[in-house]
Amino acid sequence: MKSQPVSWIGVLMSLVQLLVKELKKLGGGDDDVRWLVTSEGEDLLKEFAATIRKRRTCASGPAQQLEGWKRFYKKHFNLTLDLSQVKIPDHQEGFDRLLIVAKGLTRNQAYKACEKQFTCWSYPEDLDGAIKPDERDPKNGTYAIWVRDRIEADEENAGQSFNQRRKQKCQDENVLERMLHELKYFDETGKHLDIKNVTLTSSLVSDGAAVDAHWGDGRFFIDWCFLDERRDRLRSRSGVSVSAEPSGSEAKQA
Repeated sequence: MKSQPVSWIGVLMSLVQLLVKELKKLGGGDDDVRWLVTSEGEDLLKEFAATIRKRRTCASGPAQQLEGWKRFYKKHFNLTLDLSQVKIPDHQEGFDRLLIVAKGLTRNQAYKACEKQFTCWSYPEDLDGAIKPDERDPKNGTYAIWVRDRIEADEENAGQSFNQRRKQKCQDENVLERMLHELKYFDETGKHLDIKNVTLTSSLVSDGAAVDAHWGDGRFFIDWCFLDERRDRLRSRSGVSVSAEPSGSEAKQA
């Protein structure tokens, strides 16, 4: 069932009416509403938007997110997914976006799907041939991973190198998961991730470089960096996962 187009005027009118009503209950008035156009008010609105997004994501739960992934794979890969037996990792607070990686999906397939939706650039060109096998590999079965629902890569991981993250045995998004995250977010919003920072993935090029990804200059970049490179803007995206053992779930060509 298709969702109905949003009546923005109606939504805005309802929001304003509710806001004025609640402010009056607290003894406020028009000056409080006008305060929203100040820099402090703008910060509050950003927090409000983030709260709405978090409440909506958490309220949807795994079941509704899984349904969204079914539509996603049908649209971009013409795959019909049976997700009934996929192991969903235990939810941890702050990790509210579920990423689903379909059995047999390759990096090159994900990259080509991205290319169909927006401009891309990649080094290396052959992502399957040039990048070493990741710890989580969809050839072993469809799997799920929870990540933070953020536009920018995790600020908690700023300034940590690839080697540091691997030494600590951190679970971070790999390049395949990062591409799917980009494409799914673009599907939902028409916008992109990492417009200010760069995701340092857990993937490793065979020649010894780490793989990173970001949006810049009107295109989606898959690039590389040194294993010991540390920059504030270079940040891993932490994940919560279970081992990607065969789950019995299949990705079937429609």
